[in-house]
Amino acid sequence: MTLRRFEKTLELLEFDRIREAAASLALSAEAAELIRGEAPSFDPAEVRTRKELGAAFAGLSGLAGNGGVPRQELPSVGFLLPALAAEGARLNTDEALALALFIERGEALRRFVLAGTAPEGGAGDSPAGEKLRNVAGAAPDCSALAEEVFRLIDRDGTVKDLPELKRIRGRIRDLTRDLEHTAARYGSGENTRRILQSPLPSQRDGRMVLAVKANFRGRIKGIVHEVSSTGQTIFVEPEESVEKNNRILLEQAALEAEIRRLLGELTARLSLRREDLGVFHKTVLALECLRAKARYSLESRGRFALEAEGGTLRLKQARHPLLGEGAVPIDLELDSPVRMVIITGPNTGGKTVSLKTLGLFVLMNQTGLALPAEETLLPVFDGVYADIGDEQSLSQSLSTFSGHINSIAGILKEASERSLVLLDELGAGTDPEEGGAIAMAVMDHFLEQGTTVILTTHHGILKNYGYGREGVENASVEFDRRTLSPTYRIVMGVPGESRALDIAARNGLPPALVARARACLDGERSGLSALITGLKEKHLELDRAARLARERERELREDRRRADVRELALRQREHQNGREGAGEFRRLLAESRRTLENLVREIREGELTREKTLRVKEFIRRLEGESAAMDTALEEEGALLAELADRAGDAPPGKSPAIAPGMEVLAGPSRLRGRALRRDRKAGGSWIVETGSVRVRFPETELVPAFPGGAPASGTARPFPGPGRSPSAPSPGGSWTADLAPADLKPELNLLGMRLEEALEALRRQIDGALLAGLGGFAVIHGKGDGILQRGVRDYLAGERAVADFYFARPELGGSGRTEVVLQG
Repeated sequence: MTLRRFEKTLELLEFDRIREAAASLALSAEAAELIRGEAPSFDPAEVRTRKELGAAFAGLSGLAGNGGVPRQELPSVGFLLPALAAEGARLNTDEALALALFIERGEALRRFVLAGTAPEGGAGDSPAGEKLRNVAGAAPDCSALAEEVFRLIDRDGTVKDLPELKRIRGRIRDLTRDLEHTAARYGSGENTRRILQSPLPSQRDGRMVLAVKANFRGRIKGIVHEVSSTGQTIFVEPEESVEKNNRILLEQAALEAEIRRLLGELTARLSLRREDLGVFHKTVLALECLRAKARYSLESRGRFALEAEGGTLRLKQARHPLLGEGAVPIDLELDSPVRMVIITGPNTGGKTVSLKTLGLFVLMNQTGLALPAEETLLPVFDGVYADIGDEQSLSQSLSTFSGHINSIAGILKEASERSLVLLDELGAGTDPEEGGAIAMAVMDHFLEQGTTVILTTHHGILKNYGYGREGVENASVEFDRRTLSPTYRIVMGVPGESRALDIAARNGLPPALVARARACLDGERSGLSALITGLKEKHLELDRAARLARERERELREDRRRADVRELALRQREHQNGREGAGEFRRLLAESRRTLENLVREIREGELTREKTLRVKEFIRRLEGESAAMDTALEEEGALLAELADRAGDAPPGKSPAIAPGMEVLAGPSRLRGRALRRDRKAGGSWIVETGSVRVRFPETELVPAFPGGAPASGTARPFPGPGRSPSAPSPGGSWTADLAPADLKPELNLLGMRLEEALEALRRQIDGALLAGLGGFAVIHGKGDGILQRGVRDYLAGERAVADFYFARPELGGSGRTEVVLQG
């Protein structure tokens, strides 16, 4: 694809506006410029990598709400890095500060990514997360260089008062104080005060001067530096101040020389790691580009497209990304062997918007952006070609038709079987018969080549073309006959009418003229319109029937699931009773065994016969057989319950599995095993669940039916380990990782030295464990410090339903550095 043709396509589809929207979310001017210049890739492997990195970044914890994501601006420092290689280079204070802030903030972004893609959880468990972690891990840690800079320069850009600078600044302060005393003496003296315009001294060229009235200019001996514009004031440097001013200038020069020396030494140390700085700079900008693009994807409610094979293309509820909330979602589908879709229908019906939506989606997908649609399935094209809009050019003597043909001729030369071609109003702008013939020749060429083509037209002959060619499908934009307005919905498989007469009447053409125009249409044309209208109505009826069938199927599945839930609850009770009965039977068996063994021992001590011994052994075998049969029956019942639990837990999208009183459930994020007792009368949508000796309220959305017995069904979490048990690794669906068992609880939770995220996770586990252990409360030690842990802990406790109250401890127990927590009774 030539550069000129590529840039023309980007312009027609307004792709620059997409890049600008993503660039505006970058916190670095350099990263924003990279995003503006990023072009879609035509290499499938690179496109796949871009989407994987974007999806991994978008999935990082906290990105959606900005929680924990570094949000400070990254200064532009790329122009400084080449300067470090020059011999004798010296950064000024502003440049050194910018470099230090970039390193500090860039390192925060890098560590955020590394923490979010850690192998033990989150995005790091996926191949995409591992790729993102590798990108962040490729940069060296340059934190020590930022610390070097901050040892010399404060964060406001001033050079610190180092010992070698402190002495010089001290001498300058002393000399300045002497000058101020001299000026004060002139301003307060009875004889000199009246000859001054102001008792306060002024500065001229860095030297202290007095504002003397012109008619008293000879009364103070010294050097005249300036005369006011009115001639009424003369600025005089008194003789006794000349030497002190000279010394101040010399000391200031010495101070600046010393600062230049320190900056030169700092620059020399930074230049030793200029290669590391170059890698770090490139990595941080790459991460910031990914962050901005991921943020754009989240704000546009986008989803990353699935990669299609075999020419399949599908858009479901796709919204044009530049139309905002006013965009009408469209559906468009192209399955192999269909390679061409002909969209017909009325003007202003959405045909051109549909072309642009598809073109933009392809470009965004191959740039690594998520797409605002419910579902997208797209191949990777080796080029996107578009002929949309009016190509008329007076400067080049091109008419509308000539402009279109010029553009199409270029596309014919470059497009391949892996290209996407978008043609708007093909064959328009000239005689309809000749224009239609040219359009069919162009379409034949693309069909023979295997190119994917989506085109719009008003030519009736091209509607027939769609029915008479293999690999071509008709589509139309829907038109509401009652309101005489388009609905912007694409109907696949049926051609559309242009509805020019209806639209003309709606836009003010006199009714008499509209009626005359209708009369001009011949019977054959009217018959064709009637046929198309009938086909569209039949298509709509089939759509409605299919929707009703899908709704009925969902209702039947929901009814079956509710029945399974009721059966599951009943069988759980039966199974529990059976387990209790089996336990009693096993205890009876053990007692019977001991009794019989005692009997055998007595027989042996008395008269032992073979017949007595066989009767004893037969009795024991019979008891053991009955016990084994009961165990087998319980196992079969457990397998059936597992199947019922799976079916009962298979709730429709957006619904939680139905829960019934007495049902065994897995509750909360930690998947605690318990028994659902009843619905909570106070909090609608919640259940009271008994876990061990504790009763806890859980939202119904956090409850799922549990597999009865010791092991959960596949894909569910394991029960919370009780006292004396060690937690084992969770199953794939489990969410607890290292929860404290009640036996491990302490009355104090020490959070000192933890980051806020770690501290809140420890606090959550402490609350869960305390509830299981039946504790009434505990203490949290968070310290005072900057108050970050203190505020975070108290904010978390304020929103925790299980907490009845919390308050700072008494002063002798830690005061505001310790919080006492009281749990719900």
